[in-house]
Amino acid sequence: MSRFLQLHLLSFFPPANLNRDDTGRPKTAVVGGTTRLRLSSQALKRAWRTSDIFAAALAGHMGQRTQRLGEDVLVFLRERGMAEAKALETAQAIAGVFGKLEDAKEKIPASIKQLAFISPEERASAFALAERVLAGEKLDLKAEPLLRRTDTAADIALFGRMLADAPDYNRDAAAQVAHAITTHRVTVEDDYYTAVDDLKTRADDAGAGFLGEAAFGSGVFYLYLCIDRTLLTKNLGGDGELAKTALGALAEAAATVAPRGKQNSYAAHGRAHYVLAEYGDQQPRTLAGAFANAVKDDDLVKASIDKLKDFRCALHKAYGAGCDDHREMVVGGDGTLADIVAFARG
Repeated sequence: MSRFLQLHLLSFFPPANLNRDDTGRPKTAVVGGTTRLRLSSQALKRAWRTSDIFAAALAGHMGQRTQRLGEDVLVFLRERGMAEAKALETAQAIAGVFGKLEDAKEKIPASIKQLAFISPEERASAFALAERVLAGEKLDLKAEPLLRRTDTAADIALFGRMLADAPDYNRDAAAQVAHAITTHRVTVEDDYYTAVDDLKTRADDAGAGFLGEAAFGSGVFYLYLCIDRTLLTKNLGGDGELAKTALGALAEAAATVAPRGKQNSYAAHGRAHYVLAEYGDQQPRTLAGAFANAVKDDDLVKASIDKLKDFRCALHKAYGAGCDDHREMVVGGDGTLADIVAFARG
């Protein structure tokens, strides 16, 4: 089994603001001396793992990133008649396994301060322990460990987790996801807009009810992912079939799912124009260097594909083959997404 799956994608997005910075403008990066649009890896991974593709392919094998497990346990105990003081004490003890509790003065005393990535098995164990406490057993968290080093949460296995108070149960991410950047120079533009009050008459005034300004940009984005199949299977407790399913879902989502920022305003539901999938044991390498010099061409999509292919060939000539096998999909050319997904599954 080849260790590394590498995915390279080129996707065009029309005017949009898919991933905003702290001022509400599209995120950018200076690459090769020119400003490019940027989609953060965090935004991309969030979009993929909450997509219908992941939900359908990995049903029952998805974790939950939350501060609210203790609240859920507290409600569970209350509904079954446990006294309030004991229910709160039990819920706090269980939640405390996953992170530091909020201060007692907080409105939700059983919540934790950090977002914890919790697998289905860990959640089930938490509620099973609460059930036994209801039945009269003494709460003993040392005898009943709730955290797992491996489980069937495919998203945790892919993207990893960090538990600051329980580092032995951290999970190294099997998937490395780069920030997507445009292959060419981009200028972020401003959109001045107005909103009209439907009930306002000319007797009131003829002006708008609201004035605002938004920012947007458009471009061809290069995205790179590298997945360590060996680590993915290890994170999933050796379940090779589940690992294959996760890889297929990831490849499909990367090609078809975009971050959701301002989508109601822009409907920028782009899909990849080009996908290159590679398998091999060789040291992984991004092909972002193809765009160190910004693409300058009337046909940005075709020029970007050509530059990526040329740079890949140059790397192969200099360093040797970067993979053992590969598949390509070009919209309007050879290959299909189904081919890429089947190849990604291995």
